[in-house]
Amino acid sequence: MGVGFFPSSVTRRQLLRRAALAGGLGLWSNGWERAWAQAGCEEPAGELVRTLPLYGPGAVDTPLGQMLGGPGLDARFFTDLTRLDPRRMVTPTGEVFVRTAAPSGLRHNPAGWPITVTRASGQAGRPLMASQLLATSRPMGVHLIECAGNSNPQNFGLMSAVEWDGVPLVRVLEMAIRPPDATAVLVTGEDHDGQASARSRPGASWVIPIGLLTPTGPFLATRMNGLPLTPDHGAPVRLVVPGWYGCAWIKWVKDVRFVTADELATSQMVEFAGRTHQDGLPVLARDYGAPAIDTAAMPVRVEQRRVNGVTEYRVVGIAWGGAAPVDRLLIRFGGRDASTPVRVCPAPTTHHTWSLWTHRWRPTEPGYYDISLRTADAAVRTRRLDLSFYIRRVRIDEPSG
Repeated sequence: MGVGFFPSSVTRRQLLRRAALAGGLGLWSNGWERAWAQAGCEEPAGELVRTLPLYGPGAVDTPLGQMLGGPGLDARFFTDLTRLDPRRMVTPTGEVFVRTAAPSGLRHNPAGWPITVTRASGQAGRPLMASQLLATSRPMGVHLIECAGNSNPQNFGLMSAVEWDGVPLVRVLEMAIRPPDATAVLVTGEDHDGQASARSRPGASWVIPIGLLTPTGPFLATRMNGLPLTPDHGAPVRLVVPGWYGCAWIKWVKDVRFVTADELATSQMVEFAGRTHQDGLPVLARDYGAPAIDTAAMPVRVEQRRVNGVTEYRVVGIAWGGAAPVDRLLIRFGGRDASTPVRVCPAPTTHHTWSLWTHRWRPTEPGYYDISLRTADAAVRTRRLDLSFYIRRVRIDEPSG
């Protein structure tokens, strides 16, 4: 059921701006519709009238397409998720979100970038040059990266999907004989030490248990979307941990070493403990649960359409995360409406990136509707959805009928 009030946090200027951005998508809507049919999915019914802006209740409008916040630790760049469609599921490099920009003075020339791999004796072996990794990198597939602080309901734009090239971390560790008491691997990157920040603390390191190296498949990435990494995305080498939040994807990797069971949780692990659903603030790294991305879903686009002379709406969204692909979701509009099944199409074949879903909707009255989703399988872990993350709001002026 619609909510008949105008949120005080959404100004007329913000609403008009979002409507203009959404309306501009109609310029390529025909290609969008053809793409769905080509992917084997139901082609959108009727004729597109316009697209409606989505935003979050009680949130501050966040511009897309520009770096915000300041340098280094305070830099933010949000991905525009409204542009997703079956033809464009990988985020172009220039549109991949940034949560922290490169440290000032960073020199990222691969030929002169050494990575220390510590031997069993505790002494550093011969440095591994980033140029060597670049020369031996291979395609590692498309993997979604989401910031653990992706909590702005205006866009939830700290999330992207990238095609990566790199070298498996287990291959790199072959350079160092594993000590008998080693239980984990510490990966450290270039730090922002000494930089003042209003929102973050310095620290660029994460501890990965040895037992998770094979099932999780972390790798040192050297290319994104076929080209070398950019400075703000970790050039020349960054860690990628499929299925984990981006806080564990250490950028500007400088050191890889085995550690024992008494290794302390790093400052970065402590900073992100709450946002990665830890039980308190673990002192030891061994007590830190894997910062895995749970199954989640949200709308990214609402289309107003005219079907046989009747107004109806088509909601397009994404599903991601979890330990397996999700093909069944339930959608709800407002607090009183019953949950309705939605179709995930094209059928997902992997949980390493996002999938698209659609839903035909006929609201019966004007007003504001909060759109939320959940999985159809109660056994699937959805901690963020359970906490009411990823709710988007839409204003309906012309109901169906």
